[in-house]
Amino acid sequence: MAVMAVHQFAQCITCHAWSPDQSMVALCPNNNEVHIYRLVEDKWEKVHVLQKHDQVVSGIDWSTRSNRIVTASHDRNSYVWNLEGSEWVPTLVILRLNRAALCVQWSPKENKFAVGSGAKTVCICYYEQENNWWVSKLIRKRHDSSVTSVSWHPNNILLATTSTDGKCRVFSTFIKGVDAKDSVKGTLSDSKFGELIVQLDLSSSWTFGVKWSPSGNTLAYVGHNSMIYFVDDVGPSPLAQNVVFCDLPLRDVLFVSERTVIGVGFDCNPMVFAADERGIWSFIRYLGERKTASSPSRYGSQFSEAFGKFYGQSKHGVSNDTVDTSRTRGAVHENCINSIIPLGEHGALTRRFSTSGLDGRIVLWDLENEHDILEL
Repeated sequence: MAVMAVHQFAQCITCHAWSPDQSMVALCPNNNEVHIYRLVEDKWEKVHVLQKHDQVVSGIDWSTRSNRIVTASHDRNSYVWNLEGSEWVPTLVILRLNRAALCVQWSPKENKFAVGSGAKTVCICYYEQENNWWVSKLIRKRHDSSVTSVSWHPNNILLATTSTDGKCRVFSTFIKGVDAKDSVKGTLSDSKFGELIVQLDLSSSWTFGVKWSPSGNTLAYVGHNSMIYFVDDVGPSPLAQNVVFCDLPLRDVLFVSERTVIGVGFDCNPMVFAADERGIWSFIRYLGERKTASSPSRYGSQFSEAFGKFYGQSKHGVSNDTVDTSRTRGAVHENCINSIIPLGEHGALTRRFSTSGLDGRIVLWDLENEHDILEL
């Protein structure tokens, strides 16, 4: 199996992020604090507690170049933390939100970060040296509901979002004085801040976990209807396809290569999706050992099986006559996996990554010996 290590940090983890050298991990134990652990002699020791938020921290991202941590919370605030000496010092971020901040991510050049919110807006934040704070420009009136995830294109300009209105959107975030004009090529060179590049109406349910491929040519996101969507040639005429599976919905995805995606979610076991030589995406297998892939004939019973899952089981691991008793929860996680984070530099191939979930565990995965996945 691809599991390297399993660490129990809390009863529940809402989000996590790694330091640039992976020697420390920052996580939220489902409260208003961020705990930072360092690996000391094969044991994780709590070395810092970041206390500034008033409500649950919903997003953490740790920059790889500047070693800064950005956090977002349901208290409608965001902070950028800088390590000064031995202490993490917060810097104010002016978000101007009237609803919870739900997700946050640094841009590839780390001169901006994006915050999705329950106020139907996305905040694009950048630093003002004169006032020593981070200010934001808002993308308004584009979403019809909460923004659940954000993802930066490798060009540092395009931003993809998902929302509980069932749509995935791509925006231009070009800010004069922050972004270089030559960083945008082609028809996007004249795009203005907040301009909607494309809106994808592929899902009839909530959407989550949007990600770009390493090249930026493919976009993937998931729906709460147990479907995953892949979009090529993002622009006026995108090429889209979807994959239906018979398990519980996914919450997040990660491109481990240009043609391979790992999805995680309510089924507690990472799922592998890949594209063939024709560019057709399909489900390959589960990454954990305790599950076997469903046969194609089971796909027709998705509706009835879903009802059995939601109403016929009182808790994870307990089955009745409605559900196939040979299907069990993941061998590692015991509750919903809510995030998947790459370990190391973001390149064309990601061999190592981590997952965290509502069971309070962070699991480290290594694909080094998963030859069937690396060869896809």
